Amino acid sequence: MAEIKIPDALKADVPQTFWGKILSATPVVMTVVATMLAGLASSEMTRAQYSRALAAQEQSKTGDQWAFFQAKRLRGAVQLSTLDVLQNTSEVHRLDDAAQAQFAPPAPPTVSPLDASVKAALDAVAAGRPDTEVAPLIAKLNDQNLNDAVRAAVERSDAYTAAEQPGNKTVEQLEDDSTGKPNHRDIVAARLRYTAQRYETEARLNQAIAYLYELQVRKSNLTAERHERRSQRFFFGMLAAQAAVIIATFALAARQKNLLWAVAAAAGAAAVGFAIYVYLFI
Repeated sequence: MAEIKIPDALKADVPQTFWGKILSATPVVMTVVATMLAGLASSEMTRAQYSRALAAQEQSKTGDQWAFFQAKRLRGAVQLSTLDVLQNTSEVHRLDDAAQAQFAPPAPPTVSPLDASVKAALDAVAAGRPDTEVAPLIAKLNDQNLNDAVRAAVERSDAYTAAEQPGNKTVEQLEDDSTGKPNHRDIVAARLRYTAQRYETEARLNQAIAYLYELQVRKSNLTAERHERRSQRFFFGMLAAQAAVIIATFALAARQKNLLWAVAAAAGAAAVGFAIYVYLFI
């Protein structure tokens, strides 16, 4: 922003009264205000771009979790389909209780209660409610509460993966040991049921993470939109402040200064008031 310098001839023409001093200082003050508003507009746009980039990263994570969910649901369906073929083409017997207990997958980890605002937004997204209903719920989310929910969901998934490893090895060993024995088909059928249940649980855990990541994506996009609106309005305020600079400069040069001074003051006051409103309420 170019520095405003008032010629000495104009300064001499301005009455050395209180209002005259204010009039002579108006172009300089409005230049400072315009510069500040330009900086705020640029800052808000930078924040908007950061939020958009963050949303893109979170969208990538969301896509990964939905891909895991679909893949594991598909693998579980394949296991059940193979089990149906096995049962329909050969005689399969249920294992005794002791043997069957070895084919029981671990129970899913306990789900901690979600923050009320996170649960409300999550239920709305899962139910497929329109964006006009979901957006106000997401706008109320606290970033820390949402991050805590995501971290807890990831930890549950990791905990289940760790808990099932001993069972997976046991099931594989039992199937290998039964090769060539009369109960081999029964062991295979039990292993198929076990694997299908395991994949179903893993899929549900990935689905829970995906929904929470989706909330983060929407939250980041809403934040970006807010910063974009603020940037636009700060820019409008800067234009008003620049208009005040121009009008005040003309007022200094004109013989009839009252009207131009009033317009310059109104433009300057509007620019400052609008900027304060945007900063506090938008």
